Amino acid sequence: MTNSAAPVLEMARPLRAEDGRELSAVWYEPIESPVHAVAVVSAAGGVPQQRYSAFARWLAGRGYAVLTYDHRGIGRSSLGPLGREPATMLDWARLDMGAALAAARERAAQGRCLAAPPLPLLWVGHSFGGNAVAFAPGVLAVNALLLVAAGLGARQWVPWPQRAQLLLAHLLWLPLWLRVFGFLPGWALGAGAQPMPAGVVRQHLRWAGMQQWAFGDAALQQRHAAAAITAPLHLWSLDDDRLHASRASVDALAAHFTQAAVQRHHLSPVDAGLQQLGHFGAFSRRAGPALWLRLLQPLETAVPALQPPCGQGEASAVRGYSEPP
Repeated sequence: MTNSAAPVLEMARPLRAEDGRELSAVWYEPIESPVHAVAVVSAAGGVPQQRYSAFARWLAGRGYAVLTYDHRGIGRSSLGPLGREPATMLDWARLDMGAALAAARERAAQGRCLAAPPLPLLWVGHSFGGNAVAFAPGVLAVNALLLVAAGLGARQWVPWPQRAQLLLAHLLWLPLWLRVFGFLPGWALGAGAQPMPAGVVRQHLRWAGMQQWAFGDAALQQRHAAAAITAPLHLWSLDDDRLHASRASVDALAAHFTQAAVQRHHLSPVDAGLQQLGHFGAFSRRAGPALWLRLLQPLETAVPALQPPCGQGEASAVRGYSEPP
């Protein structure tokens, strides 16, 4: 472990998806040391990219060029009234994740100099940012994948009594407020949650009733690359996250990556020195570098090209920030 505080440059640079939609995105890069790898941090469904900024700065402090972004209809990628937002979950995966991957591949192709080979590319997916990555065009170019609290979103993988809570939400509570507002207000999902486009929620509710979630949708059988991914892929389940990504649901997602070098990890909050983590705690400032290093280090060991040079900082301070034009 290193202990220097590496200054990081933060730059807002919008992405443009294949359909022309502009998405808010931010790059984090080290200032005083060379970039040795590129990483995309893909958020949980409905979670704005700012929630991952502390983690992105820390990762940049290790020598990564790090990209975060907002899915369409979320955070700074919202356009006008949410009731008119046509986004679906498949749009998030195919168009938005695809745009992030294209930008990351372009950055990786720059290398350390014009004659250098592409930098290694890491995908960090939280929840939806992990369980839908196989649907993203360009995913086969990724050199390593770190999926945290990402499991199949089907209700059958949720243990009782949490499944009863989910059934009530999926069959009654969420459809009610969708009909009333034309989108899902954030408060309907709980304190601190963001409002969600109706198309996203409806598609999720349909997939949640399928045993294999989106992988069981007959219309999508030819639209994912799970069985073609061969890169090292590490999946982490969290012991106190039984509602959104239970241990069984993460195992079920892992089973779809039949050719990948899969490693499964499980973590309890006590092991991390915390009282609780839940579905969102792993990327919080409270979790901090000690936990982030624990999540990342096994994958860096498996992919030596991801390992930071000696002396590369793990903590970081931010210099410079520009808003999108």
